[in-house]
Amino acid sequence: MAIRFNHTILPSRDAARSARFTAEVLGLPAPRRSGFFHVIDIADAASIDYAEPPVDFHGQHVAFLVSDAEFDAILARIRERGIEHWADPRKSKPGQINHLHGGRGVYFDDPDGNHLECITVPYSKEE
Repeated sequence: MAIRFNHTILPSRDAARSARFTAEVLGLPAPRRSGFFHVIDIADAASIDYAEPPVDFHGQHVAFLVSDAEFDAILARIRERGIEHWADPRKSKPGQINHLHGGRGVYFDDPDGNHLECITVPYSKEE
């Protein structure tokens, strides 16, 4: 059996708000409720599950591989909504995108500080 990604849980102070934000920016269907999770379904039967842990937390990082058309639509929604975004994970290139590995990439945060990334070409395994 091949090992496949199934889901990740992102911490949130308001799981419904952050799940809705992420789904809208990515152009995905509205999140569904599953127990105490707010679930965003993504390709390959995987999901991003937002939860409200009863402890303080640091934001997590999640990267999404998207098509060029999806990237264009995501970047347009980011810009239309005035969402801060960066070309790099250190946030040193605000309002920009990157062109790494022959593709494009952008970083932005959800309302709870989880650091989201969209890329059009997977990172090279050689670097």
